[in-house]
Amino acid sequence: MGSQVPRIEDLDPPPALSTKPTELISHALMNAFERDYTHLTVISEDTRALLGYLNIPRLKEMLKQGIVRETDYVEQAMQKFQRSGKIYKVITMDTPLEELEAFFTGGVDGKSSQDFAVVTDANRRFVLGVATKGDLEEFVRRRPA
Repeated sequence: MGSQVPRIEDLDPPPALSTKPTELISHALMNAFERDYTHLTVISEDTRALLGYLNIPRLKEMLKQGIVRETDYVEQAMQKFQRSGKIYKVITMDTPLEELEAFFTGGVDGKSSQDFAVVTDANRRFVLGVATKGDLEEFVRRRPA
């Protein structure tokens, strides 16, 4: 057999950086800037369940417009994942990059593009990392033809 199908683990995504809903926006921003992250996952303080995410470029815009302040809590700026009536694509370290690319261009429904993917275990219990469109583009650019 020839070469193996490239998978998310080949991107070597950085570990997810999670924050909590009750953390100050200023603290979450500082953590994102220190690691040059554009997205932070937001997890429950009790169950560590994935509640949503902070899109840092969007957060900066919200701060600039005065919608939120750095002294506000993350929960006031986070984008929440809808639990009911919404289908989520499970993306793991074993997901082929071709599927990831399709997710970025069309999302779960094939109609809504996505900027990033939360990489979890197969049971969606643990957040293992975050893969962005930029990570995928960089991988493709560096990969030998």
